[in-house]
Amino acid sequence: MPNIRSSADLRNSYNDISEFCHTYCEPVFITKNGKGDLAVMSIETYEQLVGRFELYGLLQDGLNDVKNENTRPFAEAISDLRSRRKR
Repeated sequence: MPNIRSSADLRNSYNDISEFCHTYCEPVFITKNGKGDLAVMSIETYEQLVGRFELYGLLQDGLNDVKNENTRPFAEAISDLRSRRKR
């Protein structure tokens, strides 16, 4: 269940909100005038989220390469990597 707090809570209970974000590794949704305004999370949680997005993008690139037949045999790729390492 999402943790929803008001902007006044953010101002008045910052330490509690920060502790929650670090303990549970999930965002706290901040409302302003009864409407959603912000999502607050720890830096660690944010970095994990961004890392997942980057990984999903790389995986999609790979799937697109397979779909477009932009591939090569494994032995050829390994040979190329080994030759680059010797330079």
